[in-house]
Amino acid sequence: MATSIKIDDELKSRVQALAGQRRRSTHWIMLEVIEQYVTREEAHESFKQEALASWRCYRETGRHLTVQEASEWLESWGRGDKAPPECHE
Repeated sequence: MATSIKIDDELKSRVQALAGQRRRSTHWIMLEVIEQYVTREEAHESFKQEALASWRCYRETGRHLTVQEASEWLESWGRGDKAPPECHE
């Protein structure tokens, strides 16, 4: 899929300079940047959707852990086989 973008002269110069420093084409630099941005934004959206699903579940069931319970379990990581605490109402 061929796509074109319009960038101002200053940004174009910066991309060209970076491409020269990295011994890459400007096309490679722009593809790399777009790939990293899309990957980061997809991860952000996934995190947001997971948080919203967790919030909906909490509102429906009331099941949760306290900060203290979660902190104590996290502090025990690497010091045995302590199972994560069970959620409760």
